[in-house]
Amino acid sequence: MTVAATTADLCRQAADAAAAALRAAVAERGRAHAMFATGNSQLGMIEALVNHTAGVPWDKTVVFHMDEYLGVSDDHPASFCRWIRRRIVEPARPEAAHLLDGTLPADEVCAAYSRLLATHPLDLCCLGIGENGHLAFNDPPVADFDDPADVKVVVLDPRCRLQQVDEGHFAAVAEVPEQAITVTVPALLRARQVLAIVPDARKAEAVRDALSGPVSTSCPASALQHAPQASIYLDGDSAGLLPPG
Repeated sequence: MTVAATTADLCRQAADAAAAALRAAVAERGRAHAMFATGNSQLGMIEALVNHTAGVPWDKTVVFHMDEYLGVSDDHPASFCRWIRRRIVEPARPEAAHLLDGTLPADEVCAAYSRLLATHPLDLCCLGIGENGHLAFNDPPVADFDDPADVKVVVLDPRCRLQQVDEGHFAAVAEVPEQAITVTVPALLRARQVLAIVPDARKAEAVRDALSGPVSTSCPASALQHAPQASIYLDGDSAGLLPPG
């Protein structure tokens, strides 16, 4: 766990770690497979990684993302496909990008993405922690630490839907889709290196529960306690409720 002096420091340190993981994968086998979370908490790290970090082998990196609203097209302002495309794919020009399409039949999307993950084992997974402790869209009611699926359709928790409104992605909870496609907890944590980038006081309660509470699906991010390859990057605000030591 790293508690950075400022959010900017957190973003730089996490970006450096992500770049090192990508370089190591490319050096080992000529290609890196990386999955990135979307959302406000990831903006600073992605900006640092794409625009201010030297030596990132984007031309040999295959990009994935981890969730998408069901029924939302990739030109919708809240679409995570759009987020990835605008902030990573267009400026960084990776070798390839495989994005979830929420407008196609969900069972077909889940099956196709599962096959891609099987043939592209992740070297790096950069994720956040939701206000309700979720990883990707694995909210407490649907998270499964032994999930047999790699990708599935979930019903979004009310607190998760409210977070999307509070972050400005939708004007009201009624506008937030009730379902989404998500990569599951076991598939996320199967990555060779996991970086959890979690700034902001809004995440302090979830960070406390994830790192110092029991390992339980009541806080899906607590699964990080059993992921020795995971590194967690906090700022003073998000670490504010952690017990001393």
